[in-house]
Amino acid sequence: MEVSVLNIKGQETGRKVTLNEAIFGIEPNDHVLYLDVKQYLAAQRQGTAKTKERSELSGSTRKLGRQKGGGGARRGDINSPVLVGGARVFGPKPRNYDFKLNKKVKVLARKSALSYKVQDNAIIVVEDLKFEAPKTKEFVNFAKNIKVEGKKTLVLLSEVNKNVYLSARNIQGTEIMTATSLNTYKVLNADIVVIAESALKAIDGILNK
Repeated sequence: MEVSVLNIKGQETGRKVTLNEAIFGIEPNDHVLYLDVKQYLAAQRQGTAKTKERSELSGSTRKLGRQKGGGGARRGDINSPVLVGGARVFGPKPRNYDFKLNKKVKVLARKSALSYKVQDNAIIVVEDLKFEAPKTKEFVNFAKNIKVEGKKTLVLLSEVNKNVYLSARNIQGTEIMTATSLNTYKVLNADIVVIAESALKAIDGILNK
């Protein structure tokens, strides 16, 4: 599949690039997409939820009432879970929610996500972005020129570009990533994926091993 390369003004350069069918033209696999997104979101969880158990509460261990004859249920000390202010039974403990996924599964998920974007005509290829200085106004004009203003946009670069990153970081819904940091969730979450021309080669090298 051929895609026209646009310049920073949103005009066609007259050049076209061919998207690798092995990456951008596969039959998407919904199950691996689910697994990869689930793993990404699970890894974002802090896992620091914690409640105090009976042995961790500060309170007297004196038995509050006699064992029998009181007319009610048996009770121990004031830390009992059945009392207000008592301990929590089987409460959450700090844990790691992350889980392992095979590399081939993650690669297939990223290919599937990119293929969905191609099917939705949601991929734009542009010349390599070069800003002389960090200016949000320049990036806003760039977004207007390629008609992605107001849309959730993922911009993929071949390498870290500080000026581009600083120019876009205050724009809501816009995210700058390098090809090596590409992940399934970010691709699916974006309305439009803007790929720098040099980043296409990097993506081919990463996902087409």
